[in-house]
Amino acid sequence: MNTLAIDIGGTKISAALISRDNQLTQRTQIATPASASPTQLYDALVAITTPLKSYADSIAVASTGIICNGILTALNPDNLGGLKDFPLKETLFELTGLPCWLLNDAQAATWAEYDHRRETISDMAFITVSTGVGGGVIQQGQLFTGKRGIAGHLGHTLADPDGPLCGCGRYGCVEAIASGRAIASQATQELAGKDAKAIFAAFHQGNSQAKAIIERSANTIANLVTDIKAITDADCVVLGGSVGLAKGYIELVQAAQLKQPVALQVPILSAHYHHDAGLWGAVLWAREQ
Repeated sequence: MNTLAIDIGGTKISAALISRDNQLTQRTQIATPASASPTQLYDALVAITTPLKSYADSIAVASTGIICNGILTALNPDNLGGLKDFPLKETLFELTGLPCWLLNDAQAATWAEYDHRRETISDMAFITVSTGVGGGVIQQGQLFTGKRGIAGHLGHTLADPDGPLCGCGRYGCVEAIASGRAIASQATQELAGKDAKAIFAAFHQGNSQAKAIIERSANTIANLVTDIKAITDADCVVLGGSVGLAKGYIELVQAAQLKQPVALQVPILSAHYHHDAGLWGAVLWAREQ
């Protein structure tokens, strides 16, 4: 049989069947409801699980936010449309009758990227730069989640004490400066109202404002990478997410990080699993529980 893998992100919910021999099939995707109403997320889960549940014998979920005791909440509720304290595990069991394992999406992606490299490394970190900024840490081959599921929320470390207010309530978080949502919010004049994808397009066309915004994001992530190296002595840092994987972005981060002291430099690699790292990580992690 298969595991039904589900990845609940800030803008989309993805699902697929992953077999015991690691074949991914029937991938599907819908928009994440931008609503604080639990009914809308419930309806989205009905829509995405109904066509696939009869082909699965278990469920593995990667979700934005904090997963604790089967409940989904978030440091920054804006990434879930304002939703908080949603009974995710209970809901999925009600909808499918299948056993379910839950993990934060960035932690899941961290595990997938580590699993791909486990023959050569034992310590690494993963950063996803997408709607928000998330992450995860591997130490001595173990995923560090913490008792309350909050470990690895690297986007809520401090980048600039005089920076903008983050959705978590703190000023100057990495997420408030470097994320896709933050990139869009910084745009003015001819770029006002554009999303991160459009601002990247303007960046590649030589727009000076877009260049400044994208470089600020990349420099912020480079400083975060340096902090991670100083704290964990990671063998490498893997970069993913829609912004992290955007054309030209990782090169900006790498160039900025190479300006740091040599002892704090670390290889920055692109995510092997690309945009499916959460799906794969949830399944690979669940198999070991």
